[in-house]
Amino acid sequence: MIEMALVFAAACYGIALVLDLWRIVLGPHAADRILALDTMVINVIALLVLYGIWRGTAIYFEAAMLIAMVGFVSTVAYCRFLLRGDIIE
Repeated sequence: MIEMALVFAAACYGIALVLDLWRIVLGPHAADRILALDTMVINVIALLVLYGIWRGTAIYFEAAMLIAMVGFVSTVAYCRFLLRGDIIE
């Protein structure tokens, strides 16, 4: 039963990734693209956690934490670049 739930959840997050990619390509504004990229990072984190549950190992949870940190920093950097034109003052 847990395998079916994992497959269903992975399929839902996969569809969400495709929709995020669609928003990145066709987003009318840069802010929409930033939000879609951040949502894509969250979906990748969820897929990694689901895969870690399916495999029964903790290494994917650590990878998810690393991707979360990199995703946060990249979102902040991209927003600062959009607002100020540079990242480092």
